[in-house]
Amino acid sequence: MTTVFVAGSIKIKRLDPRFVDRIKNIVSDSLAVVVGDATGADTSIQAELTKLDAQNVTVYCSGDEPRNNVGNWKVRPIHSSAEPGTRAYFTAKDKAMAADADFGLMLWDAASAGTLSNVLELVAGGKKCVVFVNKEKTFVNVKEPKDLDNLVAFMSSGARAQAEKKIGLSKRLSQLANPQFGLEL
Repeated sequence: MTTVFVAGSIKIKRLDPRFVDRIKNIVSDSLAVVVGDATGADTSIQAELTKLDAQNVTVYCSGDEPRNNVGNWKVRPIHSSAEPGTRAYFTAKDKAMAADADFGLMLWDAASAGTLSNVLELVAGGKKCVVFVNKEKTFVNVKEPKDLDNLVAFMSSGARAQAEKKIGLSKRLSQLANPQFGLEL
């Protein structure tokens, strides 16, 4: 069964109707959904899935119990050796969702390093992702590393600086564009 990783920026609480339409298509096509347990977009996505009576949903969480599970769906706990509450601790579940999904649907505020990191993980795994850039009200298809340039062009210089600090954006983009140079000799 095809699995979709649906996620978004923690600062986005309201889902744009065009993004909701994509979720409706996923549910009507009976695709499996993996979603995180964070507040913000994850919880709003869960609420929408509940309204649509989605059945095949798995909530991923770091640790034993999800912070949010609106539809009381099955839970996949991801355990990490990272310090609880840190970026690395929560990134472990995001990486697991990207690995388990066949493609992604992301809701991005053009700033969130976490959501951008999810897109990078999907692309690194050879998976396609559709990103709804919330502030521009537009979808960006990311199928291969070169498509990432179109996506990061929406970022302000401040957001890009934060992504450099938080996820090493330039290095990750370079590794995806030139995988042979990412190998350690």
